[in-house]
Amino acid sequence: MGQQKVDKKTWDTPGRSLAKAVSWRIIASATTFIISWFVFTEFTKQSQEEVMKTASVITAIELTAKLFIYYLHERLWTNINWGKNWRAKAREKILKRRKKEDS
Repeated sequence: MGQQKVDKKTWDTPGRSLAKAVSWRIIASATTFIISWFVFTEFTKQSQEEVMKTASVITAIELTAKLFIYYLHERLWTNINWGKNWRAKAREKILKRRKKEDS
């Protein structure tokens, strides 16, 4: 790939990446908790208290590990220019075409 001129205004800040990671982890971890609770309620003979503890431990480990991994993933993708400037490129093509038509 050739060198592209990068507009730093399109980059996500670390704070934005962290906010996205946290909001996604809340949704994903709630899903993990519900699935864990259902599986342990349906397929084990644990009491409700034990099921809640087990589902909570699974969710806590999953939340912590995946929050960190997702944040690193977001920061990596912030530094990849591929696919970021498609609107600007499309606008440039339209303007060039119009300029040719007007000439």
